[in-house]
Amino acid sequence: MTEEAEAPGGEFEREPVPDSALLGSGKFWGMYAGEHAAGTEFMIGPLFLSAGASLSDLILGLMLGNFLAVLTWRFLVVPIAMAKRLTLYYQLERIAGGSLVKFYNLVNGLLFCFLAGAMVTVSASAVGVPFGITFDVPSDTFGLSNPAFTALVVIVGVVIAAVAAGGYERVARFANIAAPWMIAVFAACGIVSLGQMEVTSFAALSEGRFWEEAIVFVQEKNGPGEFGFWKIVVFAWLCNGAMHFGMSDLTIFRFARSKASGWAPAIGMFLGHYMAWISAALLLAALIKIQPELAVGEDGKVAANPGLLAFESLGWAGIICVVLAGWTTANPTIYRAGLAFQGVLPKSPRTAMTLVAGTVATIAGAFPILSAKLLDFVGTYGTVLGPMGAVILVDFYLMKKFGLRDEYAYHSDLRINFSVLIAWCLPVAVGLYLILWQGLFAAYAVIPCWIVCGLLFLVISKFTQKELADQANASPSI
Repeated sequence: MTEEAEAPGGEFEREPVPDSALLGSGKFWGMYAGEHAAGTEFMIGPLFLSAGASLSDLILGLMLGNFLAVLTWRFLVVPIAMAKRLTLYYQLERIAGGSLVKFYNLVNGLLFCFLAGAMVTVSASAVGVPFGITFDVPSDTFGLSNPAFTALVVIVGVVIAAVAAGGYERVARFANIAAPWMIAVFAACGIVSLGQMEVTSFAALSEGRFWEEAIVFVQEKNGPGEFGFWKIVVFAWLCNGAMHFGMSDLTIFRFARSKASGWAPAIGMFLGHYMAWISAALLLAALIKIQPELAVGEDGKVAANPGLLAFESLGWAGIICVVLAGWTTANPTIYRAGLAFQGVLPKSPRTAMTLVAGTVATIAGAFPILSAKLLDFVGTYGTVLGPMGAVILVDFYLMKKFGLRDEYAYHSDLRINFSVLIAWCLPVAVGLYLILWQGLFAAYAVIPCWIVCGLLFLVISKFTQKELADQANASPSI
């Protein structure tokens, strides 16, 4: 996230938030409810079913994983946010140096664009249903869908980018208004889907035969797969790893008046990443039971088409919800990406950078494999950006205890703190190698990379700070 994206009025970007600007807990509960019950849920939920997760593992695993995520926000992010009251980027600039933060901004902006691109795809899938435009997921990473769907992605992407360029405040206001209705629709999706499958008692739900039959159907078409309890726990915990382990939400919680605000992510986790994921998965299970032919694409494989799933369950209300859910996720995400790009080129107009971000997101949205692999993408996102949170934590809690200077770039006037650069890049490079070339489940890499980055930063700083101090002492005084 970027500081201007979440700061009310875009203020206090390079100074601590004053007491007069602090916010009560209610502001944070509303923001997290709208942020995490959104378009991604329509894609991620069905992917659990497609991957072979059992219903009991999904219910219990998501409960534990989301609880761990809330604890991480509350006890990792909030104390530092309230002590420093600075944005993520300004804190990093003081620790890592301005030039390194620009590189971080570039990486962050591109990853935001890819996430927004998946949401453009989600919205386009819903817009295409009334027009009979199908949503195909080619096996090739850089394969396009059918020409009609690709054209629809371009149209949707242009509209979303134009709205995002108009300013975040209007986008955020619309998202907050739409959020309660979307949450109600998510709940309705689950309830209606269970009714369609004639799961009308707790005994039928606990038996889970409808779910097992759906998994068998998917694996007959797509091949075998497994997604066990601990894999679900780790994913639910770390799919937002960049926000909590990566400290991105320092920017949000710097406005918190009390630590009680740190529990606000719970509403997003348990309404969005629990109830909405399970409800969206039930949509696919119901479609397989009622109209299995609609669940199978032209390639003979089962693919989660968010628009079609919602339409078969709730009709036009489902279509509208998918469009709005994708819209309310993509708009602020593109806006944040534009601000991140503006951090790389500070003299560039925000509107121009937002349109650049929208263009990149639209191009990414034209490749449906991105949305189909969201389980992997969000883990990779956390692996790349999460370790920077370890740098902030070590700088805040440990540097002075080890006799080292905190906020070293600021006090030494460094553009690049090479201790941070090396500590960040080495574990991330290893993590990406294991993910992209060795097939490691992406979320598994987040915490190991985070821990190694923090340790490397501390150890390397012990040498580099001593070396610079020795050089200063050896220089002749004037």
